[in-house]
Amino acid sequence: MVGVEVLTAVRSEGIQRRVAGGLLARGARVGDRVVVPPPDPQAGLASGTVLSAVVGALRVGVVPVVLHGGLLDEERAPLVADADPHLDLSAAALAALAQDGPPVDLAPDPLARPLHYTSGTTGRAKGVWSGVLAAPAAAALRAEEADLWAFAADDVHLVCSPLYHSAPIRFAAGTLLVGGTVVLPERFDAATVAGVLADGTTETGPATSTFCVPAHLQRLFALGGAVRAPRLRLLAHAGAPCPLPLKERTLAALPAGSVWEFYGSTEGQITACGPDEAAAHPGSVGRARPGRRLRVDDDGTIWCAVPPHARFSYWRDPGRTARAWRADRFTVGDLGRLDADGYLWLDGRRDDLVITGGVNVYPLEVEQALEGRPGIEEVAVFGVDDERWGQRVCLAYTGTAAPDEVLAHAAAHLAPHKRPKEAHRVDALPLTPTGKLRRLDLPGVLGLA
Repeated sequence: MVGVEVLTAVRSEGIQRRVAGGLLARGARVGDRVVVPPPDPQAGLASGTVLSAVVGALRVGVVPVVLHGGLLDEERAPLVADADPHLDLSAAALAALAQDGPPVDLAPDPLARPLHYTSGTTGRAKGVWSGVLAAPAAAALRAEEADLWAFAADDVHLVCSPLYHSAPIRFAAGTLLVGGTVVLPERFDAATVAGVLADGTTETGPATSTFCVPAHLQRLFALGGAVRAPRLRLLAHAGAPCPLPLKERTLAALPAGSVWEFYGSTEGQITACGPDEAAAHPGSVGRARPGRRLRVDDDGTIWCAVPPHARFSYWRDPGRTARAWRADRFTVGDLGRLDADGYLWLDGRRDDLVITGGVNVYPLEVEQALEGRPGIEEVAVFGVDDERWGQRVCLAYTGTAAPDEVLAHAAAHLAPHKRPKEAHRVDALPLTPTGKLRRLDLPGVLGLA
């Protein structure tokens, strides 16, 4: 097990006010960007301090630039240059502001969203910029999250994912802003998470809410035994497709009504799917969340209409921004299907498509046909260049089944053009720190590129 930090709303509010005051004292103004470092225990910078600094900066209109904590200097430098920040804070500098900054009054609501860089599956990283919101728009943005997820002052929210991604910040900040408490493990550790869900910490009762990705659920169930979560009212998961057997196991293991899925991206939130909807529409990611409208083009591209306070642009990239928007609708290039009742099923990303013999094959469909079968745990389908077919369908998987068994199962359940031509057993699939599959890395990892 790993250590955990408990951050109360009262302690966080003090840090927020001091950091915000320190940034203003150092010349930061509304709309300025400030690079916030990742937690660094050696420099005295705890996760709760970083989270509070992000929220405090936003409540005076200063936009924190939140970068991946594992970036090398050569990867980080161009992102910092692109963000053009007023300040690039070191861990020590931020820790000092949190301790000694001159406290200031804060707006009741965050006046912006952090500037996150996201590259999707291909291409150079792009900054997602929401600008600075007027007070009514800021209140509307906060209210739609609070109303959907029912943040409450008696919540104990468990953070499972790194704080350099948008969703964990949103859920943790929403909890703090209504007076709740946040529990932050040093890193994701299944035994620690299980303990906080079941028994809480020495300072809190058991967790009432958490956000995670499917890979976290896999690791939690891999511990064996029953998962206890006596006070859990909300487990929200997103970030990657959830295999249907895993979703069913999660629904069965956790308190009734607690398991929710949503679909969205750094750019914006799109759907929400409660447990009853998940049972009635297995495999769906739900319907448009309040204030949103969904549409799927003839080519399968998903478009989502959003209210003005949820608009974004790509930082200093008008070309990409224009391609992402049609009037009030945006797309991140994901593909899917809508049924007559408005429920959305995902088919993957356009960049993930395998086009074999001129026919589109959606990796997610092939993966769902195989995951959870005997001897097959996790599956990733990808394309490899092929002189005859343009691309051939291949897969990598974890589990005990032999490759020929996997291919035979695929042949029994998939049309010929969807059947993988090769199956490669691996010890682990390549994932990002938040559990997203690095699908396009697989040909190189397996020596097929």
